Amino acid sequence: MSRPGAADPGAAVERLRRELNLDAASAAEALREFTALRGTYSLEGEALHWLACALYVACRRSRVPTVGSSPMEGNGVSLTRILRSARLSLIQFFSKMKKWMDMSNLPQEFRERVERLERNFEVSTVIFKKFEPIFFDMFQNPYEETFKPHRSRKQRRVPCSVKDLFNFCWTLFVYTKGNFRMIGDDLVNSYHLLLCCLDLIFANALLCPNRRDLLNPSFKGLPVEFHTLEIKGSKDPPCIIAMLCELHDGLLVEAKGIKEHYFKPYIAKLFDRKILKGDCLLDLCNFTENSKALNKEYEEYVLTVGDFDERVFLGADAEEEIGTRKFPADVPGEKTAARAHMECHLQQHFEKKRSFAPSTPLTGRRYLREKEAAITPVASATQSVSRLQSMVAGLKNAPSEQLTAIFESCARSPLESIVSRVKEIGETFCCSYTQSTDEQPGSHIDFAVNRLKLAEILYYKILETIMVQETRRLHGKDLTALLEQDLFHRSLLACCLEIVLFAYSSPRTFPWIIEVLDLRPFYFYKVIEVLIRSEEGLSRDMVKHLNSIEEQILESLAWTRNSALWNALEASENKVPTCEEVIFPNNFEASNGGSGFGHLPMMPLSPIIHPRVKEVRTDLGGSLRRDMQPLSPISVHERYSSPTAGSAKRRLFGDDSPKEMQVEKILTKGTKLTIAPASSIGAENMSASPGQTVLTMTTTTGPGKAGQKVTIPLHGIANDMSGITLIPISMNLGQPCKVDAQAPCHPPGNQAQEVQLPAAGKPKRTGSLALFYRKVSILTHKQHSSS
Repeated sequence: MSRPGAADPGAAVERLRRELNLDAASAAEALREFTALRGTYSLEGEALHWLACALYVACRRSRVPTVGSSPMEGNGVSLTRILRSARLSLIQFFSKMKKWMDMSNLPQEFRERVERLERNFEVSTVIFKKFEPIFFDMFQNPYEETFKPHRSRKQRRVPCSVKDLFNFCWTLFVYTKGNFRMIGDDLVNSYHLLLCCLDLIFANALLCPNRRDLLNPSFKGLPVEFHTLEIKGSKDPPCIIAMLCELHDGLLVEAKGIKEHYFKPYIAKLFDRKILKGDCLLDLCNFTENSKALNKEYEEYVLTVGDFDERVFLGADAEEEIGTRKFPADVPGEKTAARAHMECHLQQHFEKKRSFAPSTPLTGRRYLREKEAAITPVASATQSVSRLQSMVAGLKNAPSEQLTAIFESCARSPLESIVSRVKEIGETFCCSYTQSTDEQPGSHIDFAVNRLKLAEILYYKILETIMVQETRRLHGKDLTALLEQDLFHRSLLACCLEIVLFAYSSPRTFPWIIEVLDLRPFYFYKVIEVLIRSEEGLSRDMVKHLNSIEEQILESLAWTRNSALWNALEASENKVPTCEEVIFPNNFEASNGGSGFGHLPMMPLSPIIHPRVKEVRTDLGGSLRRDMQPLSPISVHERYSSPTAGSAKRRLFGDDSPKEMQVEKILTKGTKLTIAPASSIGAENMSASPGQTVLTMTTTTGPGKAGQKVTIPLHGIANDMSGITLIPISMNLGQPCKVDAQAPCHPPGNQAQEVQLPAAGKPKRTGSLALFYRKVSILTHKQHSSS
């Protein structure tokens, strides 16, 4: 037997209109849109469910006139009531609503509203699953208490039960969360707000006369004198925030900040407005009125501001409406299969959204199986913040003494410009973070300042590590050119801000940060490798997140119409680098045997093989020893340096062949230095003894004709300065002539840098464009291998 509405949409809309007390205009608009789309598309499933989507759109678009104020958005019908009447779960609604928005071509503003609503639903679902065990730890189980029937016919007030307390605490939480819109879809802040609500209810239950029966006697947060006859009175209610954070994965500093700056002032405001009253919220004379007033205020909020009535988690039909797990003692055996089915739908929804777990980078799989035991999303989020705070513990959001010394050693100290740039970016970030948009509500300035401070500390910390590595790599070469690169600093600070936002599970997901700071994706991605290689404290999930950003840029963001990629291609005369030109010669590994990391057959390695990147990409974790990590042949200085004059010249006489452009320097175990000859002499029969290396130059200032070739066999010996000593063995100038070995000749420091290159040498083409296409080639190979 089909449900009403399967055959006659008009009758179904009329029934919904009567049940919802809906105005005729909204009902007619919904039916009109449904009829138009059904004539164009094949709407699979029940027609009533599609009608619910049409009704929701019609209700949100309507404007209801009010007395003495501007028209109210919506018509007073909540999404929860629409779905309940249409017998449509929230998860199914979000799935169908996305298709409906595509078919009806709804504006971007409406799409962002639905996305924000879905994010809020996901956060609330995760928080409620955390709320249940915490409440059971602090209070009695509401589904194990027994009710005694009253023999007297007189109506009298009954003390609140544990279940009433459970509902009151959750309603207080969702109403308070709704007041702070910047907290609504923030998982970490929402969780700490929940702990504040539990702390308040616990204090009232402890201090209220004859209400100690609500508490769990085995709760670790009970005072020592709890089991005595009387508890000593106190002017200030007890605070168990620290205990709750310790027992249930909270962050004490964050929770205390939420309580002092947001929760306590708001609760005081509720008392001033007479929504809450009494010295004890749970007192026999106060609880019923407090509960009614709080529910009334929340219902008004849902009808005017919100869409999703989060009290649905408390209903008896919660598992049918959203897939929430019910209390074990209250679930009949015959409903076990249905509950498992709904929980499966809920889990699948989260996996599709990928809201609280970063996707695995450079692979076709959705997720990488975690090595750690399965943890809740709340625990994962709080651990990410805790990890971030431990990374910056004891540091200041200013250059350290060592970093300042590096700045002062430069030809021109960049300290003033760097500090000024950080301040400018910070102001831009705070302004955008606190500004409300159609996409999401603005956050409080305190949150913005806190996030910015963490990012600044991380920025200076990583910048110092990068500069120390570059100084060591370049053997003291002046770093002024790199430190004056505005793009490098902006990208690095933006990446640090992205790490902080990710740790806090912020809804402001990438590419929000580069849009705010006006950074082009084609330039931004270059700093990701540098940051991962320089900061070992990044968690596994953070590395996965950063690599997924790089993948997103390589796949789509760098190919948009206004991308800087097209400018780079135009500058190179539209010559797209080939894979052979940009891949490092030793980056393709043999499938069997051979040297290198043979457990990845035929996989082109990225220049960076950071332990955490290797852990993410191979799922082998610690199997790769740290002393086996080759440094990236591409230094930060090379990534952000301007092209040399020679490389920027226009080729007037055709393309230079790769052999003419290639200069190979191979450092072997025998410390022999090989400088490959140019192709112009490649056909000549040149030989050298096994202990010699041939150096060929095309011109000379010695005796003879101009342009005469000079052949100098050299012998290279490793010296104590970690460099190469070149000893001339003989000279061939027109006619062979012998030259005695001279005293060791130490090359300058900048030449020493050039000879200390990895065994593979550099690719045939370098620069920003070559780096980009090398990564694209690696990503393409990865995706092809995993498909």
